[in-house]
Amino acid sequence: MTATITNLPDRYDPFTTEAKWQKFWEENQTYKADPHAGGEPYCIVIPPPNVTGSLHMGHAFDNSLIDTLVRYHRMKGDNALYLPGTDHASIAVHTMLEKQLKVEGKTRYELGREKFLERAWQWKRESGGTIVNQLRRLGVSVDWSRERFTLDAGLSKAVLEAFNRLYEEGLIYRGKYLVNWCPESQSAVSDLEVDAKEVDGHLWHFRYPLSDGSGYVEVATTRPETMLGDTAVAVNPNDERYQHLIGKTITLPIMNREIPIIGDELVDPTFGTGCVKVTPAHDPNDFEMGKRHSLPFINIMNKDGSLNENAGEFQGQDRFVARKNVVARLEADGFLVKVEDYKHSVPYSERGKVPVEPLLSTQWFVKIRPLADRALEFLDEKNSPRFVPQRWTKVYRDWLVKLKDWCISRQLWWGHQIPAWYAVSETGGEITENTPFVVARSETEARERLKSQFGENVKVEQDPDVLDTWFSSGLWPFSTLGWPEQTPDLATYYPTSTLVTGFDIIFFWVARMTMMAGHFTGQMPFKDVYIHGLVLDENGQKQSKTKGNGIDPLILIEKYGTDALRYTMIKEVAGAGQDIRMDYNRKTDESPSVEASRNFANKLWNAARFVMMNLDGQTPQQLGEPNPTELSDRWILSRYHRVVQQTRNYLDNYGLGEAAKGLYEFIWGDFCDWYIELVKSRLQKNADPISRRVAQQTLAYVLEGILKLLSPFMPHITEEIWHTLTQQGAETKQSLSRQLYPEAQTNFIDSELEEQFELLIATIRTIRNLRAEADVKPGARVNVNLQTDSKKERQILTAGQSYIQDLAKVENLTITGGESQQPTEKPRIGWENIAVTIALIYFFRLGLAIADAVDDIPLLGSFFEVIGFGYATWFVGQNILSAEARQKFWQQLFKPSAEQMASSEVSPQPQAPEKAIAGVVGTVQVLLPLAGVVDIDAYVAKLQKRLTKLEGEIKSLSGRLSNPKFVEQAPPNVVRETRDALAEAQKQAEILRDRLRQLA
Repeated sequence: MTATITNLPDRYDPFTTEAKWQKFWEENQTYKADPHAGGEPYCIVIPPPNVTGSLHMGHAFDNSLIDTLVRYHRMKGDNALYLPGTDHASIAVHTMLEKQLKVEGKTRYELGREKFLERAWQWKRESGGTIVNQLRRLGVSVDWSRERFTLDAGLSKAVLEAFNRLYEEGLIYRGKYLVNWCPESQSAVSDLEVDAKEVDGHLWHFRYPLSDGSGYVEVATTRPETMLGDTAVAVNPNDERYQHLIGKTITLPIMNREIPIIGDELVDPTFGTGCVKVTPAHDPNDFEMGKRHSLPFINIMNKDGSLNENAGEFQGQDRFVARKNVVARLEADGFLVKVEDYKHSVPYSERGKVPVEPLLSTQWFVKIRPLADRALEFLDEKNSPRFVPQRWTKVYRDWLVKLKDWCISRQLWWGHQIPAWYAVSETGGEITENTPFVVARSETEARERLKSQFGENVKVEQDPDVLDTWFSSGLWPFSTLGWPEQTPDLATYYPTSTLVTGFDIIFFWVARMTMMAGHFTGQMPFKDVYIHGLVLDENGQKQSKTKGNGIDPLILIEKYGTDALRYTMIKEVAGAGQDIRMDYNRKTDESPSVEASRNFANKLWNAARFVMMNLDGQTPQQLGEPNPTELSDRWILSRYHRVVQQTRNYLDNYGLGEAAKGLYEFIWGDFCDWYIELVKSRLQKNADPISRRVAQQTLAYVLEGILKLLSPFMPHITEEIWHTLTQQGAETKQSLSRQLYPEAQTNFIDSELEEQFELLIATIRTIRNLRAEADVKPGARVNVNLQTDSKKERQILTAGQSYIQDLAKVENLTITGGESQQPTEKPRIGWENIAVTIALIYFFRLGLAIADAVDDIPLLGSFFEVIGFGYATWFVGQNILSAEARQKFWQQLFKPSAEQMASSEVSPQPQAPEKAIAGVVGTVQVLLPLAGVVDIDAYVAKLQKRLTKLEGEIKSLSGRLSNPKFVEQAPPNVVRETRDALAEAQKQAEILRDRLRQLA
């Protein structure tokens, strides 16, 4: 490779780059999975978005998390499959098409089922791929050759098989039960498709007269119109107020129907008057009481929400119109007691956006308990699936325990038509509750079976209803892999590895899948369920269409690029299951957090350009792996391999946010801000050739490793830089996303070295901060004194002295010990001390001889003995008894010479230079003399001015907080911000006062 190596453009253009690589990956089928390939299977099926939808922030977040996991496992060497697809969204498509027909002045019944479905499929071909194309903008590494749709032939076959098997096993049945009815879509909806909304309503109190004329009972209701279908009044049998009335009857106002008073423990004695009206055909609790007490079930409601013939004079009126008219009639007849304002919860249809109506209706149901109990066995005995975070296990388990039979029929045309065929010729050409039917896998099979029962002339009609969308979605993890056929995909990739989804869909989808999979495959559909939080808006509120506070991810992609948006969302995850908040300015469509990630991409781009411009046209492979000798090389390699280790550990345990943050800090801080700066001087043409090559090897090696580490998070920019760094030709089909993920080489990891470098970096940073505070000119070189009592710190600072001088622009660097260090230095025994010792011994011996001679003189000897004994006692007390005295005596006896003092490791502690500012790094004091570097008087004046301004702010903020009216009446966040501002101002003022004291 020559020095004419292609380099990166001056500026990073995310839009050109991202489109380029999305096209490259798809054209080259980079992510096409092969069930026969080696490697541990790793499969995630996409949570299928509604085919009517467009990309919202929830989709972007969910798929960014999934794609990061899949890309990581693919680079680990796993046989990865990310399977895409969409859901047919039965109610959503139906509603959309009916609105179109309404504009044209038509109804679906006028159009007919066949024409209606033709129109639906035409819409699917023309507009149904919108969200799929938007997912492509995210750069997700899905296998587009395996894209599925819940109404395609393969999945329809799976639905047909599942329905038939469940029916044959007695787990699907048809019956007349109370369901949630949506008058807008005129279809049953499941409990999961109902949103409870708090509304300001009323509680109406009515008198129901006793049939024997002895009085009346008072009932309270929020739905007066349903009284037309009342078939009893209920009280709690333990309520002493009404025990004597149980068994009597009342005469229902307006309808003049005699109905009983029953006792049932379901009645809450504290609600209203303790007497409740019972309408079994229009209330879930009343439905259960009706069955227990064998009450009549009177339906007063049509499917469009109007009242039917059982409502008497109110027939044909809309339910809410009838409500007003019923109240007016009861008031006129003297039965209205009072009306109370009442806030209560009303169930709304998620799709129709209108209150649902509990309605008796003939529907198809799944007997849920056997399926739920099987899923519970897997959970309790094998902890399967495993929930991350674990706290969601209990939520999931509680839901399985409480599940009731599942209504799976919908009165719509778009969807999987129920595979039941009726012999309508036996019931006057219509499908009724009593029409004979068969469930079959095809119309031909059904006809043959019905002919055998009712003869050749039997008239056969298929059930017009379709299945709940969640029925087909419940089969998604295995139907998309080919079930009920035993395909290679099913054998290799099932059960899938991980389900990534929001907590709000555990009940809608997760439980459906585990129940279906446990029953049909004998396994849970996934090993792990990674539950993530929601993407909240800029005010910390849940995004919704109702609130109109949604943030369009495509706007942010257009402004900052896909990688920036993806990285922002992942990096913001503080822990599994936690919500994230998206900074967003609605006026400008800007996001500071996404902009920060865009800046990170630019930082990486510029660093990569610098590195490649200094490799002399060589690739990392040509340069070879580094054999580090210098301190900075060993440090960056230690930090790199530690980050590799940490990143893999985080990703293996779903710590995606922590992994992203760790990479950000390493790439921006350690590599870009420090290592590149440290080696710049070694990259000069006149630098030592060996040192220069090691620097090049290290730069190339770490940069390529960074690109691999970051690839799952930011796939586009890393792909572009890697192709340029490794000089992959235009014809190559190689992709960074297919390279092996880095593995940590622990022999490179040196904790002590990293700790030492932290001290060097902190010292350099402190010197730079002091320079900035003192307004030292950027190019000016300064003198710095570093003082520490720690021998280890002095050794570290000395070893990194050249780095400190180079990066902090220091001319003269002095590294000294503290005052407390010098006295504790062990004394050195030199030649002079040895000579003194010999002399002392000689004179001691001479003294003994003289003493002997004196001792022979009468009286004089005794006198000297007394004196000697006294001196000895004083000497021992003064120099021997205490440790401190002994140490002092020893040091005085063996005091080091001047030459020894000069050669000692510890320099005498100089006096702090005058007119200097100081900073502290751990136990290191950093002194920066200002004389001759800045105008000290001007600097002092500047500090004083800033201090005066701060003191004014402190006075103002303190005044506001000392005002009781402000503290009590201002919004809590304003009070909190004021307190924070005061604390910060006081802190800054104290720093300035300290600076001024240093310069005084």
